[in-house]
Amino acid sequence: MKVFLAGGTGFVGGEILSQLTDAGHTCRCLVRRGSESKVPTIGSLEVHAGDATAPPTLENALSGCDAVINLIGVIREFPRRGVTFRRLHYEATLNLVEVAQKQGVKRFIQMSANGTRENASTPYHQTKWQAEQVIRTSGLDWTVFRPSMIFGAGDQFVNMLADMMRRMPIMPVVGDGRYRMSPVAVEDVAAGIVSALTMPDTIGRTYHCCGPDSLSYDEILDRIGHALGRGRVRKLHHPVFLLKPVVSLLESFPQFPLTNTQMTMLLEGNVCDPEQWASTFDLDPVSFDKGIKRYIHS
Repeated sequence: MKVFLAGGTGFVGGEILSQLTDAGHTCRCLVRRGSESKVPTIGSLEVHAGDATAPPTLENALSGCDAVINLIGVIREFPRRGVTFRRLHYEATLNLVEVAQKQGVKRFIQMSANGTRENASTPYHQTKWQAEQVIRTSGLDWTVFRPSMIFGAGDQFVNMLADMMRRMPIMPVVGDGRYRMSPVAVEDVAAGIVSALTMPDTIGRTYHCCGPDSLSYDEILDRIGHALGRGRVRKLHHPVFLLKPVVSLLESFPQFPLTNTQMTMLLEGNVCDPEQWASTFDLDPVSFDKGIKRYIHS
């Protein structure tokens, strides 16, 4: 099968490219100008220079392809750079769906996010929901994956926390630290997406992708600390009502590590039941402890 991959230069994209090749598929990767150096040298990978937010650059992009996998997404907006949730989540998906319709490619797999729902409280989840609705009404053979927080070598979240622990004696925590997550390994998310390409029974289905552990944020910090060879991590819990004005003031600075949208999603938690996803794709999801020990070191 020949697969058109949007978002292949990102964290999840690299793993999916590798697994697509291992499964015997060929791939054409959508690459924006300036991102050419991020494209891995894998098998017979083709590159289509273009931008999912610029429809003219997608002309003939899907020629000869059998399926589309869309991984495009951002966790943080930078409006001055044109990086917004609406543009990257909704508009990019709309453009890719229209191109697939025009160029006769029926199979479309979308990576969304756990917590996506109608009337969501953040623009991140709102635009993910809007993108899903575009797909569901497209007439294409779609499948949606909704992963929780994805971890693995090269991730932003766990590596950021580990780096902070190496430099700081006490870890700052938003609120009480009891909100829960079910982190999922990048290789497990990729395995489900790649397998779905050749599983007709997954068409028209939405899968929640979570790991086997439901951990509080405090527990996640302790697990990362353990992987670094440390004991229990010292924490300083900051009341949410005190943090909100600070975050509102500083979130426009790229160096500041937190936005109001991210804080809201953090406090909401990020858990799900992985049973349907794991059983459908015959997965034994990697535990958080086992997974992070592969790439987090003191």
